[in-house]
Amino acid sequence: MAWLRGLRGARRLAALGALLLGALALATAFAQRALPDTLRLDAEAARQVELLDRDGRPLRLAYDGGWNLHERVPLAAVPATLRVAIVAAEDRRFWTHVGIDWRARASALWVNLRNGRAVRGASTISEQVVRILHPRPRTVWSRWVEGFEALRLEARFSKAEILEFYLNQVPYGANRRGVAPAAAYYFDRSLDTLAPDEMLALAVLVRAPTRLAGDPPALRQRMRRLAQALAEQGRWHAPLPETAPALARARPSLQAAHFAAWAGRAAVRQRPGAARVRSTLDADLQQSAEAFLRERLRDLAREGAAQGAVLVVDLDGNRVRAYATADRLHPDVVGIDPVQTPRQPGSTLKPLLYAMAIERGWRADTTIDDAELRERINGGLHEYRNYSRVHYGRVTVAEALGNSLNIPAVKALQFVGQAPFLARLRALGVDSLDQHPNVYGDGLALGNGALTLYELVQAYTALARDGLWQPLTVLDDAGPRAPPRALYTRDAAHAISAILSDAAARLLEFGEGGVLRFPVATAVKTGTSSDYRDAWTVAYDGRWLVGVWLGNLSGQPTEGVTGARGPALLTRSLLARLPTDVALRAQLAAPERPEPGPAPAAAPAAPAEPVLAQPFDGLLLARDPRIPAALQAFRFELAWREPPQRVRWEVDGAVVAETREPYFDWPLAAGAHAVRALVLDAGGAERATGTARLTVR
Repeated sequence: MAWLRGLRGARRLAALGALLLGALALATAFAQRALPDTLRLDAEAARQVELLDRDGRPLRLAYDGGWNLHERVPLAAVPATLRVAIVAAEDRRFWTHVGIDWRARASALWVNLRNGRAVRGASTISEQVVRILHPRPRTVWSRWVEGFEALRLEARFSKAEILEFYLNQVPYGANRRGVAPAAAYYFDRSLDTLAPDEMLALAVLVRAPTRLAGDPPALRQRMRRLAQALAEQGRWHAPLPETAPALARARPSLQAAHFAAWAGRAAVRQRPGAARVRSTLDADLQQSAEAFLRERLRDLAREGAAQGAVLVVDLDGNRVRAYATADRLHPDVVGIDPVQTPRQPGSTLKPLLYAMAIERGWRADTTIDDAELRERINGGLHEYRNYSRVHYGRVTVAEALGNSLNIPAVKALQFVGQAPFLARLRALGVDSLDQHPNVYGDGLALGNGALTLYELVQAYTALARDGLWQPLTVLDDAGPRAPPRALYTRDAAHAISAILSDAAARLLEFGEGGVLRFPVATAVKTGTSSDYRDAWTVAYDGRWLVGVWLGNLSGQPTEGVTGARGPALLTRSLLARLPTDVALRAQLAAPERPEPGPAPAAAPAAPAEPVLAQPFDGLLLARDPRIPAALQAFRFELAWREPPQRVRWEVDGAVVAETREPYFDWPLAAGAHAVRALVLDAGGAERATGTARLTVR
């Protein structure tokens, strides 16, 4: 820079100015970005598969703020009044400038300086197109660079190409781009049916769609101002609008954005390179499922259920005919897909478990003891309870499953085995349960794992199709499919279906009537996770299988929404909406009543010598601070194949009680303790059990 210091006066200033201008020119050149070779986006559209419904109708499903690829309209198809109004509102010298409107910039600068703040913009349509192509922060530097890119844009493309791109890609709020989606959203109309005042509204909404849509007086004022400007040009002959048109903000006829994403990924895998793929979705059924789901969530608003999902499967080929989701709190947001989100299934796994038990020798009339059940879990005890907290004693498998009793289900899992049951679930397509069987334990029978609605429905198809399993499909154009596999015996699948369709089998817990008594023979199972976080219903009738989940994706509990109370009513409504096929319902029409069969597998024999069943050695107990200490007790239990004549219960070497029953409710006392029992047999001899050590905190 020594040469600059050697210059004098004006020459130095001129040189400095030239240096700064050169730096600005260089920075401007480097800040600009490459322009596309075309504004038609055909290559982009080709990379995004266009999905069709089962009848070949395009599914325009997702509004996520991305490019408008499948609802574009040619410039000639945009009504002339709308074209003229948008150009007048956004860039009245569009047809004469070369990318930058210097007059508009100077006028905006003067107005903004006079008001001391930015109150007017001067972006041309070409500059807005640049901003759509290359989003940047709203700064003075960005505006500077965009102007030069707009000059290059106009040198490369014609005015008609630029305007057509703009009309199809301009953001309109609510994740919509382009005049055609905006007309459908705001007025529930197609472009060619818009009234003149609705075209005016679309023209002025471009500037601030969200704000103006919520401010009818401001919208009307801008419409009148635009109409006056057009009238002065001789392009508006109708009266000036007195009111803003009502904005319908209509929902699209189909909301299946989550299906579009899921099926679109399947199409890329199974039909690489295909531009259009026919899906299995029934658009009319999808619309009904969405409407039913939104209505049910509104009904359950006070109970706190915010999200839901519905899956309807045609059992002829396991084709997904409806894949509906809804979010009561954010109805216009495409968020997490609840069909594919793992949630705890409650009791809905029990039919899949009992089907395995029947394969291994149990029958519908096999009896199980529904009695108190406590099991060791690490250093503590877990007590299993039925939903009603009632124990029914000896119950049949049909009664245990029909009434969704928890304790018999745990015993069924112990009969089948945790690892074999988990392996069967994975064979049925339940990939979400990917932990070791020990992680789930016996709680697997009660739904302590998490799986998706898609996986659950897919697994149930094996019960609904005589034990034959086949993955669900969302594409009709996917080519040959693998043949079905027999994952359950036909007899086991029929037995479970008969139990689930027999209203008499669920009288103990569900009583007469209610939403689970369907008008035609239907196998139905409900499930509810802990704290009412998830409510499920799965039902099938021989032709259709419907699965419903309601709850909160956040994990927030609902206020008592159960499977029978929440989704069951929705399931009834959907099945009533579906075509009836009497022949296919026949296998569910009459529950099987088998002849008396063999007894269930025998329970393990009681020990020959008296032992402590409870407590076990190493047990940890914690007192409940909400309950008075004097009222807290733990039951000592004796296991022995003979009835004792007398039991003396010893704690820390001192006898604390003497009973004739093989149990004693010991008042809890803090600290470490050693427990044993001294048992008097029929011959008068006293036998001592081993010692168990426990700790009470």
